[in-house]
Amino acid sequence: MILVTGAAGGSQGGTGRKVAELLLARGRRVRAFVRADDHRAEELRGLGAEVVVGDMREISSVRPAMRGVSRVYLTYPVTAGLLDATAAFAAAAREEGVRRVVAVSQLDASPTAGTPHMRRHWLAEQVLDRAGVGAVHLRAAVFLENLAVVAAASGGRELALPLGPRDTLIPLVAAEDVARVGAGLLLHDGPVEPVCLLTGQTAAVGEVADAFGVPYVDVPPEEWEARAVHVYRDPVVVEHLSHLWAIFRFLGTARHPLYAVTESIERFGGRPPVTIGEFARSRSPRQEPRGVLRPS
Repeated sequence: MILVTGAAGGSQGGTGRKVAELLLARGRRVRAFVRADDHRAEELRGLGAEVVVGDMREISSVRPAMRGVSRVYLTYPVTAGLLDATAAFAAAAREEGVRRVVAVSQLDASPTAGTPHMRRHWLAEQVLDRAGVGAVHLRAAVFLENLAVVAAASGGRELALPLGPRDTLIPLVAAEDVARVGAGLLLHDGPVEPVCLLTGQTAAVGEVADAFGVPYVDVPPEEWEARAVHVYRDPVVVEHLSHLWAIFRFLGTARHPLYAVTESIERFGGRPPVTIGEFARSRSPRQEPRGVLRPS
């Protein structure tokens, strides 16, 4: 039995839902952890998943969901409660004797990272490591879905970001690739490194806008932040992205070591990374990715 969190399809690309679908398609037993018993939960039952409803931050919800589980896919949205949820899952997984927890983290998770949420992810990694549950941390680049949200918020008219010139570089990855790697690692029986870097492509923000078929517009940071409050409706998201865009603007065209495309996507995901062009062709700029604006 594999426990998959965020299985209804939540924020930042809905990787939990994608992982659940990939595992079910491969004939694996999946227990889907969801926040609400809604139509998405019914869809998961229809696909063959066992659905449990609960709050990821509450040990009283997590312990029963963990019973009989051998592996876990752990993803938590960019919102408050990351460390509470991680502690609950670490304790329950250790108690149950879980052998592997594949957890979504941030590309530059470290105690000195440039955003508070990246630093929180580093702390979450420490909690899982000390629980001795075979944690593997997926340190993922910026999801292409996040940029699609920005374009969709303008009605598909522009890609407005506080990133300076068109040639400012951004490390990117598609949620589909993160999910493929997550599923691959859950099914992999051999030893793996505890940190798995996931960058599928590094591109200039102007290239991304061109692929989306919209103009790139450089906006002042304070203006972007004011817009973001209405788009995301979550102060943690706004805080994180505001700091993140400032980092990329500062780095400009510099090639940071973390910008290198990683072989882990093809190795564990089974195919080369999704390109910006492939991603853009799969959706309209006006289309908001399912569940991206609010956490699951």
